[in-house]
Amino acid sequence: MPARISRSLIAAIALSWLVLTFMISTATARAAGESPPSGFQEPRPGLYTGGLPGTGDLAALRQLGVATVIDLRGTDERAQRDSQAESELLGLRYEVLAIDGADDLTPENAERLKHALDDADGKVLLHCASGNRVGALLALMAFHEEGASRRQALELGRAAGLKSLEPEVDTRLRQSRRSR
Repeated sequence: MPARISRSLIAAIALSWLVLTFMISTATARAAGESPPSGFQEPRPGLYTGGLPGTGDLAALRQLGVATVIDLRGTDERAQRDSQAESELLGLRYEVLAIDGADDLTPENAERLKHALDDADGKVLLHCASGNRVGALLALMAFHEEGASRRQALELGRAAGLKSLEPEVDTRLRQSRRSR
């Protein structure tokens, strides 16, 4: 009998913690005057970018008007933490555009991202594990799909989270410019 009480108590505490976290994150988003949660950026109006959302981040972003989540993580990464279930629980549209690494940074995937963003309802959260691939793919999209200069594309990428993939993205942009 004491084991059942302990499990029930633990479940109640866990549920209370989740509800409290949701309430705090929602209140924080409102009090911050439309600011995204820590670790997320808004490099373009209505486009939030960053790494893997933590507990309460999706709820806070929903309060800011996010209606669509685009997840760039690969299958193995999504298996480690499933943000699809949390997204759908909050009524958010959830899409996957798997970018496993530099080999997936292609003009074709940049075009797919452009279509996903254009087809999205409301504001969008575009995320991967750290934000690096988000920035990389956004830079390629701006260059290939929107006609941005190499400099403009890299600026957008950095604003969205581009870090260690920047040399690779810069090389690809330079090579693409030569082939135009």
